[in-house]
Amino acid sequence: MIEKPFSQACQNNRQPILEILQSYLTVQSYLTEGATKSHYVHESLSRPVRVFEMGSGTGQHAVYFGEHLPEVLWQCADLPVHHEGINAWIDEYTEKGFKNITRPIAFDVNQSVWPQQKFNALFTANTLHIMSWQSVEVFFSRIREILDTNCRVFIYGPFNYNGQFTSESNAQFDLWLKSQNPHSGIRDFEAVADLAKTARLHLLADHEMPANNRLLVFGNTQR
Repeated sequence: MIEKPFSQACQNNRQPILEILQSYLTVQSYLTEGATKSHYVHESLSRPVRVFEMGSGTGQHAVYFGEHLPEVLWQCADLPVHHEGINAWIDEYTEKGFKNITRPIAFDVNQSVWPQQKFNALFTANTLHIMSWQSVEVFFSRIREILDTNCRVFIYGPFNYNGQFTSESNAQFDLWLKSQNPHSGIRDFEAVADLAKTARLHLLADHEMPANNRLLVFGNTQR
C-alpha cells in the first residue's frame, strides 16, 4: 500500500469549503439572479447530485466532502500522475463502507475529448492559478459540455480584484508561481467572471475564505 499524499492546505481549508458546499448541495438554497442576500429560492438539483472535481490533487477533498455529503456522487478527475495517490485515499474511504466517490478519470482541460457524462455541479480548488490563462479560457469555453442545465460551479483559490492583490502574501505567492511556470499566476476576478458569463454562468456568490482565498459560486437555474 502506498503512503497517501498529504496537503496541509487541503487539511486547513476543507471544513470552511464544506460549510459553503453544504449550503448549496444539501439545503438547495440558491440566490436568484439579481436577488439580495436575504432573498433565496429553494430549487432542488436532480438526485443524486453528481459533482465533477477538476484537479482532485491528493484526493483529500474528495473523501472529506464525500463523507459529509452522503447524497452526493463525487467524480474525481486529474492527470494520471496523481491517480495512485487519489486511489489510496479512496481505498481507505471505501473500507469504511462509503461508496459515493468514483475512481479518478484522466482529465486535461486541453484534451480534445471531455467526459460524455453530465454533472449537476463542478468543483475545483487551487487550479486556475496553476493553469495557463489560455487553459482557463478553454476550461470556460467547454465547461457546459459536462454540466446539466441547472448547475453550480464552485471555484476555490486566490483572486485579484481591480488588478490588485488582496494581500502581500498573495503577491509573494504570485511571484513564486511565476518562478515555477511563467504562465501561472493569480487570476483577476473580473476576467474570470467575464469568462463565466460567456459560458452562460452567472455569479451567485463570492465567499471570503481563510488565508486570503475566495470561493466563487456560479450557476444557471434557467430551464
